[in-house]
Amino acid sequence: MTTKKSSTKTDSSCEVRISISDLSREVELEVALSKSDVLALVNSAINSGSALVLDDVKGRQVIVPAAKIGFVEIGDPTERKVGFGSR
Repeated sequence: MTTKKSSTKTDSSCEVRISISDLSREVELEVALSKSDVLALVNSAINSGSALVLDDVKGRQVIVPAAKIGFVEIGDPTERKVGFGSR
């Protein structure tokens, strides 16, 4: 049995966390790309000196200048827990 929420998740989505120089907060987003696709975009931005542009699953676009990228963490999407017994 599949739920509606789990059936809308794609296998190729991942969570991305980006540290930006001169900022204390990190940018976190979920993208509908595979880990290898995100890695290729990050490498391309850093090698060319252009901006890293990622679209998240909510329709927002994040643009980070390559020179300001501190680190990029790419991981599997986490299931959001809801309710009082969600520990």
